[in-house]
Amino acid sequence: MSTNTCKILFNIEGGVAVSALAPEGETLLETARKTGVDIDAPCSGNGTCGKCRVKLLEGTVTGEIPHQITPEDYAAGWRLACGIKAASDLRLEVPLAAGAFKNRIKVTDLSEGRERAAFDTLSKDLDELGYRGDSGLDTVVLTLRPPALDDAAADRERLLAKYAEESGREAGISIFALRKLPRILRESDFSIVCVIRKDPERHLILDVLPATAGAQAVLSGLAVDIGTTTVAMVLTDLRTGKLLAGGSGGNGQIRFGADVISRIIAGTKPGGLERLRKAVIEETILPLITEICGKAGIEPRGIYRAAVAANTTMIHLFTEVYADYLRLEPYVPAFFHGDGFRSADLGLNLNPDAEVILAPSIGSYVGGDITAGVFSSGIYKKDSFSLFIDLGTNGELVFGNSELLMSCACSAGPAFEGGDISCGMRATDGAIEACSIDAETMEPALTIIGGADQKAAGLCGSGLIDTIGELFRCGIINAKGKFIREGKRIGHDEYGAANYILAQDITLNETDIDSFIRAKGAIFSAIKTMLAIMDFSLDAIEEVFVAGGIGSGINVEKAIRIGMFPKIPLEKYRYIGNTSLAGAYAMVNSRGAASKVIEISRGMTYLELSSHPGYMDEFVAACFLPHTNGALFA
Repeated sequence: MSTNTCKILFNIEGGVAVSALAPEGETLLETARKTGVDIDAPCSGNGTCGKCRVKLLEGTVTGEIPHQITPEDYAAGWRLACGIKAASDLRLEVPLAAGAFKNRIKVTDLSEGRERAAFDTLSKDLDELGYRGDSGLDTVVLTLRPPALDDAAADRERLLAKYAEESGREAGISIFALRKLPRILRESDFSIVCVIRKDPERHLILDVLPATAGAQAVLSGLAVDIGTTTVAMVLTDLRTGKLLAGGSGGNGQIRFGADVISRIIAGTKPGGLERLRKAVIEETILPLITEICGKAGIEPRGIYRAAVAANTTMIHLFTEVYADYLRLEPYVPAFFHGDGFRSADLGLNLNPDAEVILAPSIGSYVGGDITAGVFSSGIYKKDSFSLFIDLGTNGELVFGNSELLMSCACSAGPAFEGGDISCGMRATDGAIEACSIDAETMEPALTIIGGADQKAAGLCGSGLIDTIGELFRCGIINAKGKFIREGKRIGHDEYGAANYILAQDITLNETDIDSFIRAKGAIFSAIKTMLAIMDFSLDAIEEVFVAGGIGSGINVEKAIRIGMFPKIPLEKYRYIGNTSLAGAYAMVNSRGAASKVIEISRGMTYLELSSHPGYMDEFVAACFLPHTNGALFA
């Protein structure tokens, strides 16, 4: 071992100790990332968020004293992992909260409530469109004549001849099925169930099962939504569309940064693409597949078709395709459409020859999650004009109807996921997700993820919208987000700057509010710009569909109050859940639906906001509460 390399022991609170080697000049955050130790760093190690706190137990480090850590905490050993380098062998404590962004993230129960209702509605739509049973997969029971000395045809040739005889079609057999064939034939007395994929050019036997499986053996499909923050999936019966199981969890790539730009940059470093692929597939997707297959009583190898929807960056990193040109002008991705992918090619533990369909992207920052979402929302077939808003780590918009669709992405930044906010956090246990404030006493009433007994740990996106909306309503802050009232809930830092005290050790300051105002301003100005280009006014919006993880907790009335959403009647707003996952569900169940999503993507116009001369004027005007043009929200 080089004398310039130090031994690091990460003691993870409530977990195991992980050993690593830190080369000279490498920050402890970089070492943790390469080792697979989860340490939250929304700013991707730029030293601005102050979230990557670790405690130095033994050893010596180099680095400046960060302003985010108090002198008392510094004396107790607390450091920012992104700002220290090992000067000797070290022992560090990684607090449980450091991995909570992934391990305890709030996820949607896909088996009930609005999310389940959305799938049920979409399932009916597939029936109405004639897409049911259109997966291209089927099963057939074949009984073969056993071999004998005077009939010594090989098992493969015997099977394919029998299939051709009964179906009138030639077929091939996958290596996976071939490896099982000799044993299954003899254990089942030469009567077997074949799983067939009926491609137009030829049929392929994907699997062979004992005859006891029956002609109606379950044909399973997997739909996956890869979000920047969370990954969700459902297992479905391809014959009926019935949901068999569902699950979701934090995207393991989060430790490489909260936003797609940070991930892209991480992918340009030596070994970066492989680390990002492993984080999303091996650490995230494969364990979720095992979990939901266990719920459904199905082996992962019994999944014969999959569909994946994700934003353009996530789909590049999922397929391990170099993504750096996405962030560089003229913002060109490696691909919009992907076909011919097999499970084995992508490192998935499904049937090796399972077809993996990717929802197509239409721009660098409008991806397959949006094209899939537009399909599942149904706005593409409406006569009336609808606005589709997907709020996650990124913000994407689509406006139009059955005749035209325009889309764009707005650079809202990470504020909605707690990034750039001093007390911000993702939607995990302890996050404040709703807030109301008494206008007289300025006392807050908080709703905390995890229940009333859970101690407040910070603000997630929906709680941030609520709190700022309430501060403005109560006259505690003005249109610029500056504090204009004093009281016991108004604190001041060592420089005299004001903040609002939500709970013990949780304060919202003017810098936080300014970050949020810019984020909400990006969304509203994107809506205004897109409508202006199409020569429409806000009055043209007849329905607003709000999708995405953050959208589920948004109080629309407060979002309008602060100028994030247009002021139109509240009854026109509808939260429609995870439309990306719902669209992937439609695509895996139906070839017709998958073709329709491709058709939608090719007919959608992509607007690059940064190149439009009027966008910055709209953005500046929207960076007030609610807006410089008060008539828009009167």
